[in-house]
Amino acid sequence: MRWLWAFGLILDLKYQTSISLCHISSTMYFSCCLYPQERLREDSILPFSSFLTDNFGRRHTYLRISLTEKCNLRCQYCMPEEGIKLTPRGQLLSTSEVLTLARLFVQEGVDKIRLTGGEPLIRPDVVDIIAELRKLEGLKTIALKDAGLDLINISLDSLVPAKFEFIVRRKGFHKVMEGIDMAIEMGYNPVKVNCVVMRGLNEDELLDFVALTEKKPLDVRFIEYMPFDGNKWNFKKMVSYQEMLDRIRQQWPKLEMLQTGHTDTAKTFKVQGFKGQVGFITSMSDHFCGSCNRLRITADGSLKVCLFGNSEVSLRDVLRSGASDEELLQIIGAAVGRKKKQHAGMFSISQMKNRPMILIAPHMCHSCSRRVLNREGFLCLSDCTASTQAAHDCFRQSVSVQTKSDTNVSSTQLDETTEAQLTHTDAQGRATMVDVGGKVPTRRTAAACAIVILGPTAFRLLRDNQLAKGDALAVAQLAGIMASKQTSALIPLCHPLPLDHISVTFDLDELQNATVITATCSTTGRTGVEMEALTAASVAALTLYDMCKAVSHDIIITDIKLVSKIGGKRDFHRHP
Repeated sequence: MRWLWAFGLILDLKYQTSISLCHISSTMYFSCCLYPQERLREDSILPFSSFLTDNFGRRHTYLRISLTEKCNLRCQYCMPEEGIKLTPRGQLLSTSEVLTLARLFVQEGVDKIRLTGGEPLIRPDVVDIIAELRKLEGLKTIALKDAGLDLINISLDSLVPAKFEFIVRRKGFHKVMEGIDMAIEMGYNPVKVNCVVMRGLNEDELLDFVALTEKKPLDVRFIEYMPFDGNKWNFKKMVSYQEMLDRIRQQWPKLEMLQTGHTDTAKTFKVQGFKGQVGFITSMSDHFCGSCNRLRITADGSLKVCLFGNSEVSLRDVLRSGASDEELLQIIGAAVGRKKKQHAGMFSISQMKNRPMILIAPHMCHSCSRRVLNREGFLCLSDCTASTQAAHDCFRQSVSVQTKSDTNVSSTQLDETTEAQLTHTDAQGRATMVDVGGKVPTRRTAAACAIVILGPTAFRLLRDNQLAKGDALAVAQLAGIMASKQTSALIPLCHPLPLDHISVTFDLDELQNATVITATCSTTGRTGVEMEALTAASVAALTLYDMCKAVSHDIIITDIKLVSKIGGKRDFHRHP
């Protein structure tokens, strides 16, 4: 394995041009944006591909391809503490498969490709991939010194060496700082420095990071802490964009907001007189889904249309089945067509099963289910409108669709092949309590949600904590927790369970004037806690109604449902 910490990696490309690169890494995704020379797609002449345009009119021109899941760091927000199970090499995309997919996407209108990881420079054939990508006609020219590398992203989450080592679980702070200086000397302008801000860990360094931009042409980008599998996300640890901005403006009141492109993810600012600039990536508090133009291919060949979505389509399996380009495009178009208007919100995302950040690009864990949806020789993807499905989703090719765990789709497939049987009735059809005495106690967790649509007036008063009855969210939270403890007293055939943990959280949806309630319950017992989670969400919703009814009776409680269940015979995870 190549550990690319220091200076001196020489990428000698086919034009006899070499460039000395650092593995400038804290979590350094030495993310390489690769472009060929002087070939621009003329949108006025070539219509944009319908396969890469979703149902909301978003054109996807930016493709991120992961080359590996390996990394020489172990950042807390990116990789689970226990590490990850690496995908066998044979299940990763080969060089030719990476290039085949890149060519297909470029032909359909992609004009920007970013190679990611893990750490992409660890992959032995990265130079060959770069050289071949440069030949693709249609990618924009932003080449630097004919080297093929256009942008460098460096992840640096602390300017304190000891804290740096604590966050990334590895040494190397001084090498990262030296690498940043070397990148500037090599002419990269700006050099992007990404910092994931976490309360109680590094939010006290915001001003120090901004100060770096005074003398150096850095683009420091503060990233809101995002939930992924294994990173122990907690809302209390998240520092919002507005809070960060307010703190910086106290020091630099004349912080100026810069104009950015329609599809840019960062809100960019500059302190007058400073060489560099700062930006905020606000995925959690102020999403930019409406302008999203990004698609992702993982190292094992799965297409993800949303960073926070847990549904994936294996393009690798399609390639290896001998499918034609047209069949590949049908699969890609089906996935893009099913892309949702926006992600589910931070609280819902935190309850969903998704890859760890290190694998959003790399592989799907081997404990995941893999099902082939193939009825009469056709692939029909779920959750599509009739027109979308007719246009894209069905063709004569059997392809695997991967999700992190059993979903409502896979549960339906299971139900069709097994005889339905109620467990709470005896042979004569009379109600009876299930005997769980013979089961072994295991760790079980369930999450449920409910939506309360309040209307504009009640929503505003709730949000601003101006309701006459007081703090409605706090009262609803307590009511949900108390109700979950009383589930067996309310639902006759439920078993009384010692609950290890109960969580009731709220996500305020400004667009819908609604509150999304998520309740999570855990126990170590012989039966699950789905009913406890559903009871908590339901009673919390009813409490919100009671707290707000003096303002309006036009309040709707809807979408009470189980989101996920872990433990027992089989897990369940519902698509957002």
